[in-house]
Amino acid sequence: MNTPSPPRLTLDAARAMQGMLRTEIGPGLTERELDAVEERFGFTFSADHRVFLGAGLPRGSSRWPDWRDGAAEDLEGRLAWPVEGVLFDVEHNGFWHRAWPPRPAGTSEALRVARTELESVPQLVPVYGHRYLPGTAGEHGHPVLSVWQTDIILYGNDLADYVHHEFTGRGATLLARSTVDFWSYFVEGGPGIDVTAPTPFSPYATSAQDAVDCIRMLALERLIGRRHHPEQLVEAALTALVLDVESESLPLLAGLSRSEHEQADALFDQVLTELDVPQGLPTDTTGLPWEAARWELVRWWLRLIVNGSLAPGAGGDLITYEGWAALARPRSLRPLVDRTDAHNDPPTNRRADREPLADAIVEEARRMLAGPWPPRG
Repeated sequence: MNTPSPPRLTLDAARAMQGMLRTEIGPGLTERELDAVEERFGFTFSADHRVFLGAGLPRGSSRWPDWRDGAAEDLEGRLAWPVEGVLFDVEHNGFWHRAWPPRPAGTSEALRVARTELESVPQLVPVYGHRYLPGTAGEHGHPVLSVWQTDIILYGNDLADYVHHEFTGRGATLLARSTVDFWSYFVEGGPGIDVTAPTPFSPYATSAQDAVDCIRMLALERLIGRRHHPEQLVEAALTALVLDVESESLPLLAGLSRSEHEQADALFDQVLTELDVPQGLPTDTTGLPWEAARWELVRWWLRLIVNGSLAPGAGGDLITYEGWAALARPRSLRPLVDRTDAHNDPPTNRRADREPLADAIVEEARRMLAGPWPPRG
């Protein structure tokens, strides 16, 4: 079923959104200025992006593109960032899109073919930092994407929802699907991270208790509205079975073939019941949706970051989205959010600098886990 398109953004609504940004807002770009930017850099703004920039031009932070007075080199770099990130993963991390011709054996030739293929992909236009909107002239209502190489996730149903989510922590509970060809691949089954899907962690359990805790965390993720991939449920069951967790349905779930994956959810429910997991899950009793469950998940994600089962940048993004934003931006999570932004923000760092920035996320995760829980503030 198609998701209904959000309403068109108006100038009044855009000005109200900009009042939430806590940054200086300069005069909006005129239609002539917007046209000149598009002609100069060879792209188009979407309809809602044009309205947003016409209402006012956010400034006062280097994360906002300065479409009026910004250096051409900076703006060109932001516009090139999504494609250059994919090429980086083609060269260094073995990425190859399934719709492309077979990958050549040599790296140089693979990069040439990939660059040719990428010349026809929809343009992504920077909104703030590494958050992007598709640049489709006359269209509105596209979800905002957070882009770091092929780690691409949904960050808002549309521009208005994104602003509420990023700057007030009050975005929509459920996210729409990505709406543009090529980039949708990363969000809906490619190598990127979909923040509505379970945590992309490497197996780590070494005891029966670890395995049961993992199953509990998957149950918590589903409780707050995140999707499950059948492969992860099967893998969790197999790990628990190997570690001697006792449940009548575990062997059935662990033994599912790919053609039987439609049975995974029902069998997972049976495993939860047999392990008495539902009785120990928190209830939704506060003004913040699933507050206690989210704090439990944040602690789990921090542990995964520390033990190396979850990449720091990916884990930080998940905590930013499902923790900090959904929990009304608690001060206690702000240092981790800031370190994640520094790690993932293309204008402020080079790829070669990511290792110390990743280490900073890990150290902050370790510091938080050593303190009281939930953390104060």
